[in-house]
Amino acid sequence: MKFVLWGTYCADVLERRTPFREEHLAGLKRQKEEGVLLTLGPTADTRFVFGLYEADDKETVEGLVKGDIYWRQGIWTAVEVHPWIQAF
Repeated sequence: MKFVLWGTYCADVLERRTPFREEHLAGLKRQKEEGVLLTLGPTADTRFVFGLYEADDKETVEGLVKGDIYWRQGIWTAVEVHPWIQAF
């Protein structure tokens, strides 16, 4: 199944993410290599995060998201994961 992630960043994201960025990107790279992460990134104004995942269930995706250093350190302030149907 495919899932879409929507979320928000903290107000001072560019400063606050710096000490955690390397760990965050390494985790995303592993997820990409494993085939569960299709794409993820911020909006141009760095207010929102968007991602697409492919996994067996929503709980798997939520576990990856909640395990991310950005979530644990409050860089992401809210996240929602929803099943997604790719029309095209």
